[in-house]
Amino acid sequence: MDKTIYLVDDDESVISSLHNLLSAEGYTLSTFTSPSAFLNLTDYRTPCCLIVDLNMPGLDGFDVSLDLTERGHAIPTIFLTGFGTIPLTVRAMKAGAFEFLTKPVMPDDLLRIVADALALSEKSAALSQEKRLFTERYASLTPREKELMLLIIRGLLNKQIAAEMGISEITAKVHKRRVMEKMQVRSASELVRIAERLGLLNDAWPSPG
Repeated sequence: MDKTIYLVDDDESVISSLHNLLSAEGYTLSTFTSPSAFLNLTDYRTPCCLIVDLNMPGLDGFDVSLDLTERGHAIPTIFLTGFGTIPLTVRAMKAGAFEFLTKPVMPDDLLRIVADALALSEKSAALSQEKRLFTERYASLTPREKELMLLIIRGLLNKQIAAEMGISEITAKVHKRRVMEKMQVRSASELVRIAERLGLLNDAWPSPG
């Protein structure tokens, strides 16, 4: 799987230096000297990370990070700056920075941080894909099957499920099997994990009152 690094810096010499370093490691590089040009992209390849200069005319690194977040893009971001201060570092971390580095960057440090950022992106992409699959499976359930699924993850037995839903125990067994098949699980514990990923546990155990 190709791993993409986006470089955004208005200093072409920095772009060139980082491009040479990172491309030698086999990464795919996409470079921009204009923050707005980078933000004009409609999609970002995954796994990926962003290396962005904090101090640029017009839009700065914080603006870039904020824009991505508001559009729902979770890209691990490495901020670069020519002069690092503690308040600036704190602000970067609050802005969700993966890392904050001052120029000139030590090559070994940057390569290590980039590898970690891409690993995080890869994991996040896998989790997002998994959640999409779970969401599609859950959407295939009928309203009654969704109701029954919540009873399953509460640990109710077939007899208890039948009583809760006002159906026979045999019918409860049939519906339960259908839910398990549609959700593609073999056990109630697997179903609980999916329900957790989909944020359904509070529906199974509603707050009193």
